[in-house]
Amino acid sequence: MSTLWTAADAARATGGRASAPWRVGGIASDSRRVAPGDLFVALKGPNYDAHDFVAEALARGAGAALVSRRPEGVAVDAPLLLVDDVLVALKALAAAARERAAARIVAITGSVGKTGTKEALRHVLSAQATCFASPASFDNDWGVPLSLAALPAEARFAVFEIGMNHPGEIAPLSRLVRPHVGVVTTIEAVHLAYFETVEGIADAKAEIFEGIGHDGAAVLNHDNRFYKRLAAAARARHMARILSFGEDPAADARLVAARHDAEGSDVTLSVEGATLDYRVGAPGAHWVTLSLAVIATVLALGADVAAAAGALAGVRPMPGRGARDRIVREGGSFTLIDESYNANPASMRAAIANLGATEPGPGARRIAVLGDMLELGETAPALHAALAEPLVAAGIDLVFTAGENMACLREALPAPLRGRHATRSDDLVAPVVAAVGVGDVVMVKGSLGSRMAPIVAALKARAGAPAPRAAGNG
Repeated sequence: MSTLWTAADAARATGGRASAPWRVGGIASDSRRVAPGDLFVALKGPNYDAHDFVAEALARGAGAALVSRRPEGVAVDAPLLLVDDVLVALKALAAAARERAAARIVAITGSVGKTGTKEALRHVLSAQATCFASPASFDNDWGVPLSLAALPAEARFAVFEIGMNHPGEIAPLSRLVRPHVGVVTTIEAVHLAYFETVEGIADAKAEIFEGIGHDGAAVLNHDNRFYKRLAAAARARHMARILSFGEDPAADARLVAARHDAEGSDVTLSVEGATLDYRVGAPGAHWVTLSLAVIATVLALGADVAAAAGALAGVRPMPGRGARDRIVREGGSFTLIDESYNANPASMRAAIANLGATEPGPGARRIAVLGDMLELGETAPALHAALAEPLVAAGIDLVFTAGENMACLREALPAPLRGRHATRSDDLVAPVVAAVGVGDVVMVKGSLGSRMAPIVAALKARAGAPAPRAAGNG
């Protein structure tokens, strides 16, 4: 195990007191996912206190625990770092990690595409040097410092996501990460429950520039209607470079052509006067756009652009974000597209278009299983109903819906497309499993709080079972 933190270094960074000498090689905040040698961070939230799980984490092999008190059931000589406030100490540990880091650092925000861009950057940069990236979607007030505190001192590149629900949340996290490059993937109508206008969302995302020094760079979507607004915010920070991507003729990483198929896309790109031809290994036009952002970011970092373009062929969609599975059942198979992790109007339209571009088997269907998009405020009913148009245009054959606002979509759909509707996603499991037949392509998507993942799990669990075709309407 390589050493990330020693007890002495962590105590020095946080002002805490180590109960015994220890060293750790990683950091975790979920006792169920602690790896041997991790530092377990006992965070406290409104409805939980991870101090209750310190004993479990240590039993699983955690090398030490960051705590504000000695929990019950923990031995007197247990390896602990005692601090006044765990989250404050975690941020101090993160700041110390950033201070010692040699890496060129990227921070990514945007209404959609943060995680896909991060994972694609992780993939292409890892082929060039040691690259660290935040796990999962650790993009909030505790996730960003948790990720930054795990940054190895020897990493050459590092990539972090920074998200928000409200104004003012991104700026302090950007100042903590102090990125060399700030990426804004796009600005769309999301989080409208907390913002009066989409312009307000753009201004909140522009907070990503707060932590970038004058020698840094901004990477922006030239095709987005808020490009000029974001570029002005970056210039106000006196940034050294503003790079853009998109189809716009003025974009630094400009899309010339894209040819899509069921497995990915062949892309022709113009960058710095040169033409690059490369393959993106994830299907969908939105992945092509993400690849442009990746190339522009690699350019901003001063890394090898041609090598990065070549590595994009190895990019694959992630579970919950477009991952595809061929589920074999008696008599054949069907294709499952798992988009269950999150949803907003922009990502929903992209997923619908991707489903429409996927060919089902002979006589089979394209099926969408959709849960509510959350945090849309008073606009939610209209934004859900508006999905009827892209569903029809994409040639979707059957649409199952779950949630209060998805009922508005069901009413807006032509009658032949209306599958079963349920208030809770759990009540869709049986009808969906019964309806999906051999050759079908089924896409499951919704906000995380809509709990669409159990439907994905149920469809995967039916592998090997008979697959009679059912109408699914009701």
